[in-house]
Parts: sequence; C-alpha cells; structure tokens
Amino acid sequence: MKKYFVFFLLIILQQSCKIPKEPQDFSAPAERGLTAEHAMVVSARKEASEIGKEIIKQGGNAFDAMVATEMALAVVYPYAGNLGGGGFMVYRLKNGKTGALDFREKAPLGADRNMYLDSLGNADPQKSRFGGLAVGVPGTVAGIFAVHEKFGSLPVEKILAPVIALAQQGFVVTAKQAAALAHHRNSIIKANHENVLFAQSYEAGDTLKNPALAKTLQRLAAKGREEFYSGETAKELVQFLQEKGGIINMQDLAAYQVKWRDPVTFTYDDLRVISMSPPSSGGIVMGQIMKMIRPYPLHEYGHNSLEAIQVITEAERRAYADRGFYLGDSDFVDIPSEMLLSEDYLKERMSSFSFQKATPSSTIGHGNIPVAESLETTHYSIVDAEGNAVSVTTTLNGAYGSKLYIEELGFFLNNEMDDFSAKPGVPNMFGLVGAEANSIAPEKRMLSSMTPTIVEKEGQLYMVLGSPGGSTIITSVMQTILNVTEFGMGMQQAVNAPRFHHQWLPDEVRFEPNGFSETTFNTLQQKGYNIEVGESTIIGKVDAILVLPTGKLEAGADPRGDDAAAGF
Repeated sequence: MKKYFVFFLLIILQQSCKIPKEPQDFSAPAERGLTAEHAMVVSARKEASEIGKEIIKQGGNAFDAMVATEMALAVVYPYAGNLGGGGFMVYRLKNGKTGALDFREKAPLGADRNMYLDSLGNADPQKSRFGGLAVGVPGTVAGIFAVHEKFGSLPVEKILAPVIALAQQGFVVTAKQAAALAHHRNSIIKANHENVLFAQSYEAGDTLKNPALAKTLQRLAAKGREEFYSGETAKELVQFLQEKGGIINMQDLAAYQVKWRDPVTFTYDDLRVISMSPPSSGGIVMGQIMKMIRPYPLHEYGHNSLEAIQVITEAERRAYADRGFYLGDSDFVDIPSEMLLSEDYLKERMSSFSFQKATPSSTIGHGNIPVAESLETTHYSIVDAEGNAVSVTTTLNGAYGSKLYIEELGFFLNNEMDDFSAKPGVPNMFGLVGAEANSIAPEKRMLSSMTPTIVEKEGQLYMVLGSPGGSTIITSVMQTILNVTEFGMGMQQAVNAPRFHHQWLPDEVRFEPNGFSETTFNTLQQKGYNIEVGESTIIGKVDAILVLPTGKLEAGADPRGDDAAAGF
C-alpha cells in the first residue's frame, strides 16, 4: 500500500511542479533539405530559384539574384509574383551591415479616406478589392532598380535575359497552379474577358508562354526604371486603369519613390533578429511575441506541446491586439516602437497569463482589430557566395491581385488599396475594424504583415527566411525560427513542421490538420481555448536558408506549395 501511495504522490508532484519533458530531437540527418557549399536561392517556383542561382554562378551577387528571382516569379507565379505590386526587402551585407527597402504600393494622389464609402457612408468592399479603384501605385519595378543601382554588379540586360527567355519559351504549369487558375478563372474573366491568357483552361503539364510580358521586360532591360514610370509601359498602364475606373495617372507613377529604412532589430537568447519595419507590422509584432515568450522554457516544454502552444498563443493574442491600433505608415503616423518592444511593457502585457486557463480576447486591450489581409503573397530567400543575404516578400495582395490583367503588358495589377482601413472604427464585412493609423491618404503606404527576416547568431549570418500568408506570416516566421533554435530542427524540418496561429480576434487558435493530438485539443478546450482545425488549412509557406556549423547552407523549401531551392 505504501508503494502505491509513493507512486501516486510522485505523479501529483510531477503535475504540480511541471517537471519538464525530455527534449525532443528533430535533428535526424534524413530531415535535412538541399545543402550547398556556396550559394542558395529558395522561392515559390523551381524556375525562379534556378535563374537566381545561375545569376550568382555567372558572377552576380545576392542583389543581382534578387532582381532576377523577383522578375522570374512574375513570369511563373503570377498568383503573387509581379510587376504590378510591391513588397519589402531586408538585407545583410557580407561585412555585417544590415538595412531594409520598402517598395510597398502607395495610395494615388487622388485618393481620400472616404473613397470606398457608399451614399449611406458604409464601406463598399467590392470597390476596394476589384476594378481600377482597388489598385495602388505599384512599387516592384522601382524596387528592383533601386536594389540594382545600390548593390548590383551585373548589367540589368544580363540579369533579365534568362527571365525574358522564360517568358518567351514558357514554363510548365503545375497541378497546384492549374487548380488555382481554375478556381479564379471566373473572377479573371469578369474583370477582363474570357480570351485573356490566364482565363484559359490549363492542365498540369501544359506549357504557358507570355510573349507580352517578355516584351515589357525587354523594354525595362533597355530603358530602365523610367520605362515603367514614365515611358510606353506607364502610358499603357494608365490608359488601361482609367478605362477600368481607376484614378492612377502619369503623375502618380512619376511621383513614386521607394524608401530605404532601418529594420527592426531585437534579441532572443543568443540570436539577433533583423526584420521589416513599418509600414510592415511584421518586425515589431514578431519582436513583441518573441520577447514575451522568452522567459518560458519552450525547449523543456517540447515542440507543439500543450504548454508551448499556450505560451505562444497568449503572446500572439497580446501582440496582435496592439498591431491594428498603433501601426501604419511611419511617414504619416508616429509609432511608439521603443515602447512596444520594451521589456517592462511586454512583461506587463503577459502578467495576466496563466497556464490554468485561456485569457479571453475580450479582456485584452489595446487597439482596434487589424484589417483583413489576403493570404496570397510570395517570399524568397537568397545567400550568395560572398555571404550577402537577401530576404524579400512581395505581393499583389489577393490572388492575381485585382484580377485586372493588362494584355499588352502581360501582368496583373494589385488590389492593395483593400489593406487600408476603408472606414476607421467601423467593422467591415468580416466584422473587422481598421484603425485610424491605417486610414487612406494620398501617397500613403498601407499596413502589411509581410515579415522578411534575417537572423544572426554570435554575430554571424544564421538564417534567412520569410513567408506569405497575410496575418499568419508573422507567426509562421517566428515558429520556424523557434523550431530551429528551441527544438533543434534542421531548416527543412523546421519549415515542414505543423503550425498554429492566433491573432487576438477572432478569438480562436487555428491549427494545421496534422501533427497535433486530440488530447492536446481537448485539454486546450477545457482551458477555454476555441479551436479551429480545417482539413485544408495552410498556415504560411516558409522559404528559408540556414547556415550550418560547417558553413554549408541548408534550404527549407515549403512543401505546402510548389516551392523549391537551388544551390551550388
């Protein structure tokens, strides 16, 4: 009897003291992704990664490869790759210097805060998502030429030559790509007509050629940035938009400028994380989450354990509550970045957390609910033979953007204006409320969750990563970093691992369908968490590079898409 009493006493003590589990080992060699000695490119499509790699092999650097990869994605992945959109880049030079480039779209000069309201003062989501009024002034072309001017080494003509050939000769449609085109076919036809290139019926294995885009790229290679912002391409773009009810004019294009910015930096244990600054919310929100979870021994809890899920969820809940209220375009609003990332502030934010039960989002301030963001973005990561690193996330916002396709130019236009708060303080069709900081104003950049990130360890390059996925981008990037640093995973395994997400409101924890136990779900529900598990739920598509202790590079290309790595 005494033996059984001691046994049960040990169980009670273990539960009350939360004796740590044996750490899980995720470092099995079989889980390694593609490795390379010198350079690596990881993107949403094999063709784009291969072109970026070849540019480096021909003597180019990471920035030359950025230009080539960005434009190659516009050819093979028009779902999000683009000339008619925008994005962000975080970079680290071989000497350790870091920086960021903002080539996010901007509101036209003729935009105003009430432009999407109807006669009754209600927001009309159709106007901000479809048609000419949904389009922001594109920044991608200005971005690639700004990068090349500052850091490029090869001539633009040489960099774009393989991209032009790809558009002329065509690329093979994948099964996932054929499904996406079929899904959006009616919307593309509605915005254009049934004979446009991407409104045709495609099957996996078909070859898709885009000669119009090849001609546009040839003009860019010959005439440079100004071709897009004041030349023949600009005139075609403006004429097309005005026929579709848009307000972008030649003055808007001529006025567009990129912004070189200081990235957000913060530490997590022995890591220094370098990520995107506003108008991206990514760097600040990820910094808040990682600083709030830092005092907790995640490694001891175990990967995707009950305790780890609780800690990360509660930190996400609090950080996302701040996101919509405080964050916007820092050229237009004052953002209290230091306060949002301060240890004292974040300690106070987590003071109400308990392992015993969920903290209802209704009890958490501050801020208004962030605006709805589309999931259809794309990311690529590059490390060159000299040690320069580039992390770039780019988007059209929705899948194929506004669905407006300029046949003469061969590309889709964004619907990025939908990322503004159409009517600050009033719920939209999803029950989401935008904040004043993200209201519409001429030449203002809309808030984003894009989180291109570079991580250093002991002063050396360690990781390059990012993801598409709207508001889930931040948590996808963060969980991938934690998978490596806390749970000992290799890069590919860290990318493959199942993910979860919470964003304050709606007050639910979203899980990918595999990798979590029913016991975990049941216990979370008993503690007051609302669980959402979808059979086809995808949380992010992370493309990443890890510098191994040997100095080799390991890729993590997300199997949730057609993503692929290329290296040498």
